[in-house]
Amino acid sequence: MIKAKNIHKFYGNLEVLKGVDIHIAEGEVVSIVGESGAGKSTLLQILGTLDSPTNPQQYKTEILIHGKNYLNMSDREISKFRNENIGFVFQFHQLLPEFSALENVLLPTRISGKNEKESAEKAFSLFEDLKIADRLHHKPNELSGGEAQRVAVARSLINSPKIILADEPTGNLDSKNADDLHRLFFDLRDKYHQTFVIVTHNPNLAEITDRKLVMKDGAIL
Repeated sequence: MIKAKNIHKFYGNLEVLKGVDIHIAEGEVVSIVGESGAGKSTLLQILGTLDSPTNPQQYKTEILIHGKNYLNMSDREISKFRNENIGFVFQFHQLLPEFSALENVLLPTRISGKNEKESAEKAFSLFEDLKIADRLHHKPNELSGGEAQRVAVARSLINSPKIILADEPTGNLDSKNADDLHRLFFDLRDKYHQTFVIVTHNPNLAEITDRKLVMKDGAIL
């Protein structure tokens, strides 16, 4: 599902990623751990097409996401590819405060021009799976932290992406909500057959994933 080779990333003279290779199979739940500054979030952003590696031609960088090399795509093609194939969950739910939970979840489908009725039906199903069906019309400030993060998970799933990338998804939750979200990731993987890549400092989550990758000083050990 994800095959990447020789990813380098510089910010000025600082080399954040030092030739990272990574291979993640379809349907895996993989955690990436390491100290702050190891390059975990930078790697996740590059795998998610939100950022680009430095000098990919010079370093002969390869990044294949579901068999497609986004490094050869235009900006418009990358945006379309991202919307259709990759879902994101961040530490802070990043919900738009003026929209209801349902409206937030439907935003990616409107960007991609999907059928509204079919998208709404998919959203209702996700809200039921995530046990927040009674929060459809609540705005973010009316949700608990755990509920808001579940809405964010629903938003990441609404376009049926093949890959979910999560950056510290439980970092802002108490232990009970964090444990609930951990179990939820595996339930969703089993039901929807998605691949999950999760950057985390939570040792409990890291230990229950299919594989744990450790990063240090811009490289995977």
